[in-house]
Amino acid sequence: MAAPLVPLPHTSRGHASPPIVLLHGFGGDQLAWMGLAGPLSKLRRTIAFDLPGHGAAVNWPEVASVSVSANAVIESLDRMAVERATIVGHSMGGAVASLVGLKRPDLVERLVLLAPGGFGPEMNVRLLTRYAAMTEADEIAVVMEQFFAPTSTIPPVLTQLVVEQRADPAIQASFKAIVSVISDGAGQGTLPLDDLAAAPFPTSLVWGLEDAVLPVRQAIEAPAAIARHLVPDCGHMVHMEASELVMGILTKALTGRAPA
Repeated sequence: MAAPLVPLPHTSRGHASPPIVLLHGFGGDQLAWMGLAGPLSKLRRTIAFDLPGHGAAVNWPEVASVSVSANAVIESLDRMAVERATIVGHSMGGAVASLVGLKRPDLVERLVLLAPGGFGPEMNVRLLTRYAAMTEADEIAVVMEQFFAPTSTIPPVLTQLVVEQRADPAIQASFKAIVSVISDGAGQGTLPLDDLAAAPFPTSLVWGLEDAVLPVRQAIEAPAAIARHLVPDCGHMVHMEASELVMGILTKALTGRAPA
């Protein structure tokens, strides 16, 4: 088996340290952060990775489980001489960020997790399986709607990017393989949340109240030491549905003050 190439494919913006590392969810890539990476880079350097099996890292030599992805992020940060970072992760990327913190707490300044995987056994496996397999524009439009709240507007560019992405047979094969390893029967595996809450860095959750992929009760039932922001009128894509609010949460976490 060929050795994976690290650091992972990424885009870096800005200069101030410690950086902000952005980890997308299952089926996405670093472009998922295009609405936040620019504004965040005015505060700190931002590093948006393509996780294994996604984007420019689609041909990763192992099926990209959460553990495989966390190890790749750790090795990438080490290769890039990043000693400490705030890690922001969405969905599967939130589970990856959590595992990075558990494996290498010295690397983590804080975690900000947007509807992360691994916080409870429930997961909409049927929807994610359909999401992994979709290739036609009409079906993509219907499936993508279920990731947003009914009152949210789906960015037209997002649907077009997904249509273009799914034209790649390698992406199709990778996503089908990944969904089979991140799902556990009708749900998902769980993280050791008490260990995460006891870690030497703060962890915050941001979760849409109308999330149809991972239920918001997983945030409500998380250990009390983990801060949480429950966002009305948002589904699973809270960083797109409420980007200004998420930017405000991140700004306050990083600077101690709300954005101007």
